[in-house]
Amino acid sequence: EGADARIRRAHPDPGLQSRPMPTFSRAEMEREFKAYQERGRIAGETGDWSPWADQFTEDALYIEHLFGRFEGREAIREWITGCMTTFPNDQFTSFPIEWAVFDEERGWIVCEVQNRLNDLGDGNVYQASNFTRLVYAGDGMWSYEEDVYNPRSMADAVGAWMTARKALKASGD
Repeated sequence: EGADARIRRAHPDPGLQSRPMPTFSRAEMEREFKAYQERGRIAGETGDWSPWADQFTEDALYIEHLFGRFEGREAIREWITGCMTTFPNDQFTSFPIEWAVFDEERGWIVCEVQNRLNDLGDGNVYQASNFTRLVYAGDGMWSYEEDVYNPRSMADAVGAWMTARKALKASGD
């Protein structure tokens, strides 16, 4: 069980697991994905990411390619509340979804997320995308999230936003 459990956690692909995965209805997955997005919207607007972390199972695994691997809901909470309340990450205030694919049999959702920085009022949108894979665990909970993106693209978006912000402050706007 010990080494086997680690392999399952490291590879949440149900095809690599010996036990069958539950099947979820498309309607349930769509409903819970909307709730996931709504929690992200509220967290981005308020800066309170703790309720967002509550949607993960106690043993969830979150892989963020720049910041690392977070095992368990409380590790996810500690990371997300610290990360997303520190400048400039606290300026990412909305996360629109471009598209999403649902796999009811595996409980997976794969989507493209725009990480959008706070609107400066200059008519430009500053954002960078990532691909996210979520694994739904049932009962409104997620057991896995992995975010994949190009760190250079994210840094470029933040850099452009900071340059524009500085120029707006200098001009008095």
